[in-house]
Amino acid sequence: VNGLVMLGFAGARQQTNLCNESLMLEKLPACGKSFEEMMKKVDSKKWCNLTEFIMYYDNFTQCTEREANDASCFWPNPLAEGFITGIHKQFFSNCTSEKVHWEDPPDEILITLILIPVMLTCAMITLVVWCSKRSDIL
Repeated sequence: VNGLVMLGFAGARQQTNLCNESLMLEKLPACGKSFEEMMKKVDSKKWCNLTEFIMYYDNFTQCTEREANDASCFWPNPLAEGFITGIHKQFFSNCTSEKVHWEDPPDEILITLILIPVMLTCAMITLVVWCSKRSDIL
């Protein structure tokens, strides 16, 4: 029985398809062309706002995944990623995120923001201790 099972696995291994990279690279530009056509509907000033074209980008992603799978390739793979990166450079190269430079507030504000919770904590502890010693009131 083990021999038959092993033969079955060996046969299954031989039937697996290898990734046809040239077919995938031939088909991916159609996804890019379709995405480009859809992006023409969006004002180029809004290309950095994902909400303006999220459906188009989703269609593009599904198309690249479908074409990779049709060519028996896994997705994402280095070739598909390179193609997607090229599309990103074409449409989103000006969408750099500005890093926010965080600074500490001035010392007066910082000391106040630290002391208020400390003082409130001390006041609450004092109130709890005082109330616990005066159990006759409660």
